[in-house]
Amino acid sequence: MALSLSKGGNISLSKTDPGLEKILIGLGWSERATSGADCDLDASVFMVGETGKVRSDRDFIFYRQLTSPDGSVVHTGDNRTGEGDGDDEAIEVDLDKAPADVQKLVVTVTIHEAEKNGLNFGMVSDAFIRVVNNETGTEVVRYALPEDYGVETAMEFGEVHHHSGEWKFRAIGQGYSGGLMAMCQRYGINATA
Repeated sequence: MALSLSKGGNISLSKTDPGLEKILIGLGWSERATSGADCDLDASVFMVGETGKVRSDRDFIFYRQLTSPDGSVVHTGDNRTGEGDGDDEAIEVDLDKAPADVQKLVVTVTIHEAEKNGLNFGMVSDAFIRVVNNETGTEVVRYALPEDYGVETAMEFGEVHHHSGEWKFRAIGQGYSGGLMAMCQRYGINATA
């Protein structure tokens, strides 16, 4: 059975599942209430170096750039509705291929055109992030986000980071206003509206 973390919780993936090389980061959510507009949530990954920023815009993996230059991170595609059970969007990561100068993979979810459509994370329920051994299908760890968000339009769900020779996962659950633009600015992406 997978470990379940609370906000801020940290786990060594390397110790919990020795030999872990290929992971799937699954993300899910449900719509609780909306303004009437479609609530399209989008997962993204920022491949962050020691400066706390991406090395280049190519280290931003999202629905328009599905694969990192080295092939270590692959977004499996955009789900515009969030319908059904299980993962709504997923990211596949080959930990052995990850560049040595990338210290962490920050997994974020933003609401597409949130401000324009009057949407926020207060309208989302049952949000989670999980890490699965992509070779065995075994869920290693899961973090169910609390449902105490209101005006936020962007969220850091969690991160996979490399520390002292080990791969670790940290449950973040931090909300931001400003949607995707706020996340891009935070991690050094040269994005324009």
